[in-house]
Amino acid sequence: MRNRLFLAGILSAALVVTVAPLGAQTPQGPPAGMQGPPHGPMPKPKNLKILPKNISHHDLMKVMHGFAGELGVKCNFCHAAGADPHHLDFASDAKPEKRIARTMMRMNATINKKYLAKVDVPKAKPEQTHVTCGTCHRGHSIPVVFVPPPEPKHGGPHGMPGMPPGGPPKAQSKG
Repeated sequence: MRNRLFLAGILSAALVVTVAPLGAQTPQGPPAGMQGPPHGPMPKPKNLKILPKNISHHDLMKVMHGFAGELGVKCNFCHAAGADPHHLDFASDAKPEKRIARTMMRMNATINKKYLAKVDVPKAKPEQTHVTCGTCHRGHSIPVVFVPPPEPKHGGPHGMPGMPPGGPPKAQSKG
């Protein structure tokens, strides 16, 4: 139970992007569920600072659509308009949201690699042992503040039997 509470606390405090497998070769073509007219080969992405520079178009779109879904936004949330108002300038760093997204990607990778990789929860599924953007955002561009339910009237914090209200007694200092 303690590991589960620890993991829940970590998961509710962060997000992640798992970028390691993205450089792997995958079949080209749109991810399932993506619609649009057929087009020729896509230009090589420019200005990638976190994602692998050799990421396939398919994997890049999968990552970007994942971000959009987990934050409940569209592409123009992070990407600036281009010279043609019907197209975005994906390489531009004009919008602060893109800088924030990069910071969050670094944070997620650090949390997953440095902290959650050390947490052993045998019954947890792989998707329960790492954080993603959706861990905190849950479909909102700015995470909704978590408000815990009121403490129960019986027992101590969170209804733990035998725990006095206010938590465990403080150690007496000898003075």
